[in-house]
Amino acid sequence: MSIAAARGFRLTLALRLALREMRGGLKGFYIFLACVALGTAAIAGVNSLSQSITGSIASQGRELLAADIRFELNNRVATDEEKAFIDSMGTVAVSSGLRSMARLPDGSNQALVELKAVDGIYPLYGTFESEPAVPLADMISKQGDVYNALAAPLLLERLGITAGDEILLGKARIRVAGLIKSEPDALSEGFGFAPRLLVSDEALTASGLVQTGSLVEHVYKVKVADPTSVPALRKQAEEKFPLAGWSIRTSQNAAPALTANITRFSQFLTLVGLTALIVGGVGVANAVRSYLDSKRGVIATFKCVGAPASMVTTIYLLQILLIALIGIIIGLVLGALIPFVAAQFLSGVLPVSTAFQLYPGALGLAALFGILTALAFALLPLGRAREVPATALFREQGFERARLPSWPYLLAATLCLGALAGLAIFTAYDRTISLTFLGAIAFSFVVLRGVAILVAMLARRAPHVRSPALRLAIGNIHRPGALTPSVVLSLGLGLALLVTLALIDGNLRRELTGNLPERAPNFFFVDIQGAEVEGFRALLNKNFPDGKVIEVPMLRGRILAFNGQDVTKMTVPPAGQWVLRGDRGITYAKNRPENSSLTEGEWWAPDYAGEPLVSFSAEEAGELGLKIGDTVTVNVLGRNITARISNFRKVEWESLSINFVMVFSPNTFAGAPHAWLATVIDPKATAEQEAAALKAVTNTYPTITSVRVKDALDIINVLVGQLATAIRAAAAVALIASVLVLAGALAAGNRARTHDAVVLKTLGATRATLIRAFCYEYAILGASTAIFALFAGGVAAWFVVNRIMTLPSSFLPDVAFGTMAVALVVTVGFGLAGTWRVLGQKAAPVLREL
Repeated sequence: MSIAAARGFRLTLALRLALREMRGGLKGFYIFLACVALGTAAIAGVNSLSQSITGSIASQGRELLAADIRFELNNRVATDEEKAFIDSMGTVAVSSGLRSMARLPDGSNQALVELKAVDGIYPLYGTFESEPAVPLADMISKQGDVYNALAAPLLLERLGITAGDEILLGKARIRVAGLIKSEPDALSEGFGFAPRLLVSDEALTASGLVQTGSLVEHVYKVKVADPTSVPALRKQAEEKFPLAGWSIRTSQNAAPALTANITRFSQFLTLVGLTALIVGGVGVANAVRSYLDSKRGVIATFKCVGAPASMVTTIYLLQILLIALIGIIIGLVLGALIPFVAAQFLSGVLPVSTAFQLYPGALGLAALFGILTALAFALLPLGRAREVPATALFREQGFERARLPSWPYLLAATLCLGALAGLAIFTAYDRTISLTFLGAIAFSFVVLRGVAILVAMLARRAPHVRSPALRLAIGNIHRPGALTPSVVLSLGLGLALLVTLALIDGNLRRELTGNLPERAPNFFFVDIQGAEVEGFRALLNKNFPDGKVIEVPMLRGRILAFNGQDVTKMTVPPAGQWVLRGDRGITYAKNRPENSSLTEGEWWAPDYAGEPLVSFSAEEAGELGLKIGDTVTVNVLGRNITARISNFRKVEWESLSINFVMVFSPNTFAGAPHAWLATVIDPKATAEQEAAALKAVTNTYPTITSVRVKDALDIINVLVGQLATAIRAAAAVALIASVLVLAGALAAGNRARTHDAVVLKTLGATRATLIRAFCYEYAILGASTAIFALFAGGVAAWFVVNRIMTLPSSFLPDVAFGTMAVALVVTVGFGLAGTWRVLGQKAAPVLREL
């Protein structure tokens, strides 16, 4: 028989023996199955849902964009030449968007609105739904001196009006003719802080809101005859009008911000699912060790009848792979159902299909993660079993005294872990975050192992105690084969993750609801015309006598190039991409802004008149790879301006004051038309005082837009709460995996526990004494793990809040007490549940095996 044939025969024989032994069922592998299925389901479900949403965005691009191609210009309309070029493409729908104030005719109430003015052919694609269901052109038509409009229900609620009532918008009288039920292009236009008010372009003109320097987005949406020509049309537009400064979007990328956010959130949840899978890997190792321990007689028999160690290993490796495959299949089935179930709740807010669909790429990725995890954590226990001689298997209780497996098993396990890490990094949207995340997990495993060693060492050196139960518990913590490493490792990572998320959420909410509103301005005021600045300042000083009024010139510009290189062709880290996305607010100043400090370079002289200079935010400059002396090209009002970086500033974004990424030297925009931006800061102002000031500003200057910061923070707080709920639900998966691993660790140690309990009962120990001993042991282990989780989670949360979010961070006592309670309940509860059957074990069968 050839070598290949012999190997084939051995593999066939091993498979047959493995299948025959599995006829007894999967007893001992339920924890294994649960761990693999849980992690696989999390990764499969998250990625399937992400692909479902992004796929729907791509397939419904025309409806979401309400066009084949979209041109957006800020603060200016298209020139005659640009408009003629756009018109030549096909049917064009023109709309404008801005924020403004809607107020009651008697001036008693007002509200911020997201105003959108459309022409008679909007929308080109999709369906606009209103209540009543009347054609849009009729719902926003003009009747006498009054312009009809449609409003979001929230606006009516805030103003205390009903459909049919009149409001004022700038200088125009507006009648709310009905309610907006859905806009086809709402998602593609991004998130709004205020309710929508939809009017005709004629009404916008009559309102007088569009003035020099007003922050208005002018949008031209085109329906082309041949959709396949869209890429060529976009390229032609960019080549023919390189200085236009417009933002061009096609139906193939209808909602880039939404797609990017979904991808980022998907990556985070995938990493959480991977954490659950890796934590579950410890459960896999425990389950394999426990299973092999229960099969020690069979393994010894195999070895005694001449089966080589490699044959024995192959038999049980095949069993483990088959059982892992069952767990993966269960996880894939659950993961495939997640998008279908989630779609029933998300279909009203996101473009997700409610029909059941499979996403092979996401399922294949999850399956690969599952099989690599199972192999990585199962090989070491298999290697240890291979090294134990048959005589030891017949006499000893298990594999606790087995030495490390031989190098091929160590190498194979290392390669599987490396492949697992490589797969996670390769498939990540942001590989730096993925690499950091995996490094943190690896470091946590090392630290947790160190914590277990430290707890065992302290228990070994603990002073003598009089209580027999406590003395027995302390001995159980440091004895050979103790549960200490398994319990600390299984619970530590899951609890640390929950503590981290809870502290981040708690600190962020405290800032949004407490500290931040106290430091932030009371109001932002936008679209202040130059002729209104003096009177507006006097009005604010009258209403806020103790307040501080700050006003700065305000323009909008889009970054086109760094050092002459087109930014669209540059590879930019995700952290810095927001600076290049869309138009940025920019300003000019003679002196350095008072809420910033220079980190490098020098500020220009007040009377500087040389080449255009710019001060760039230091943090963002670092993310973009900029240095002093580099040039930045921005498009402002259709004109390209190149300025040289003179200095970097540290910007206090968290203060919510007036801050800009770029501040230019005054000569850069000499003579350019612009509006002004202002804030008022008065920490002692009452709600009644703020309401009176808002009323006065809106009635006196109806074209100025007022944004109350506390209202915006309330909206952000709600969003943070919803996001935190989703993140905690995902983190709960990791905690469930930790609990499963704990159960597996207890099951793996039950044989040794049975032996100890029988011997102690034979020597006179009562059931009550043993229960107290087990309670003490599990309580000590749970408290030790909770202390680690509080420390590790506290450090991680501090880094995220203080270093990344640049917000004040503090430790929250309620999180500490909650973590301690969870740790004690889980360890003591599951510990007693797992050992209760051990306490009732009859002595004779166990003593006969000694």
